[in-house]
Amino acid sequence: MDTYERPVLTPPDGAERVLVHSCCAPCAGEVLEAIAASEVDMTVYFYNPNIHPRDEYEMRKQENRRFCEDRGIECIDADYDTDNWFDRVKGLEAEPERGERCTVCFDMRFERTALYAAEHGFPVITSTLGISRWKNMAQINDCGVRAADRYADLSYWTFNWRKKGGSQRMIELSKREGFYQQEYCGCVFSLRDTNRYRLESGRERIERGIKFYGRDEICGR
Repeated sequence: MDTYERPVLTPPDGAERVLVHSCCAPCAGEVLEAIAASEVDMTVYFYNPNIHPRDEYEMRKQENRRFCEDRGIECIDADYDTDNWFDRVKGLEAEPERGERCTVCFDMRFERTALYAAEHGFPVITSTLGISRWKNMAQINDCGVRAADRYADLSYWTFNWRKKGGSQRMIELSKREGFYQQEYCGCVFSLRDTNRYRLESGRERIERGIKFYGRDEICGR
């Protein structure tokens, strides 16, 4: 991993500043290192009111903040407005992963990211969400582009962070950093559905807050 020669990445229109929406530290690590290696000025925006429950949200946020602080990257801590999130997804509680509920969730998070970018002079936004193999990249990019299109001078960077080994480097970096390893996307409905699947498969329910990348033992018992 340390010997990998990163290509120089160029944001849309050659922009020199990027606002990066971060969903969690494991997804953010590789994306942020790739952008930093290209000497692009970036700020991280942590806005994820979908994450449930609150202690899970705080744990994911702190892991994200720790990684940014260690590298001198500014990290904006946005609101945890869960009431608005539940209002947005009302009626979509039974939707599957990658379904309409996820589209609405991405829209909400990217709309707030785009608003912050427009208010603070960022010409480009992007997100760490797309590096996860559990996500539909086209769905994410569509939501990002739609949010950016609200503003005349804002673009969404649709770069495929998974390609050329990006997904594997994400795992390797997470092990190197000892990141908290969450086992569901984040919302109460994904936790419900993941536990349902695990029980149907003869596995135990998720035990939150105890798994970390790169450790043989289960931590936090």
